[in-house]
Amino acid sequence: MREEFYDDKTEPIIELKQFYGEQKHLVDKCLIIFSKVIHDHILEKFDCVEIGSLGACNGRIPIYCLEYKGEKIAFYLTGIGSAFASGACYEAHWVIGATKFIMFGSCGSLDPEQTTGRFIIPTESYRGDGASYYYAPASDYIDIKGREKLESIFTELKVPYVKGRVWTTDSMLRETKGLVAKRKKEGCIAVEMELAGVQALCDFYGLELYNFLEAGDVLADSGYEVEALPAANHDLGKFYIALDIAVRI
Repeated sequence: MREEFYDDKTEPIIELKQFYGEQKHLVDKCLIIFSKVIHDHILEKFDCVEIGSLGACNGRIPIYCLEYKGEKIAFYLTGIGSAFASGACYEAHWVIGATKFIMFGSCGSLDPEQTTGRFIIPTESYRGDGASYYYAPASDYIDIKGREKLESIFTELKVPYVKGRVWTTDSMLRETKGLVAKRKKEGCIAVEMELAGVQALCDFYGLELYNFLEAGDVLADSGYEVEALPAANHDLGKFYIALDIAVRI
């Protein structure tokens, strides 16, 4: 039962200091990158310094820092999925001390009439993942706390956006017609794979999360439309919006 996943009454057995030593405090703001194309663009166009790394038996993830408009801003290339992205977020917090995270990626549109030509600011996320239930009591949706601040920044920057519920799933291959219909009926306008878990973790540890999405593929009654996904995945515009968000939070 998912209600049994959440335990805030007893102490964890494993702590990050067992892997990384004492927590460091190097920079306060950090971008969570999903696109290797965007990641490589940053390394090519900016003077980046490696300030830490996340490690596991399958390799290491460097954390870099750049300077933009007088602000030091960290970034790293995360993995796909709620469990991976949420765990990496907290490890990054421990390794470099960041408390404010800007996460941006692509998503599948459930309502292209609303999402086409606009970025998406999620208001709530349906918890179709597993990780979020370890960091927050069981519920259908989790509130996305940074949405109002993010909306004010998008308005200031004159960036087109739409607000709405989204759906976090652990398996895009199980986004069935029935489940899509249920989520659409509840007001979800997009589906993605990380937000519920990362938001729950940030709430649990007192971190700030600012998330926005760009719709690429479309889950429609007529079938799956994938043509726009690569452009949404690797849109460099998202990165520069994220930088301007970072200097305003």
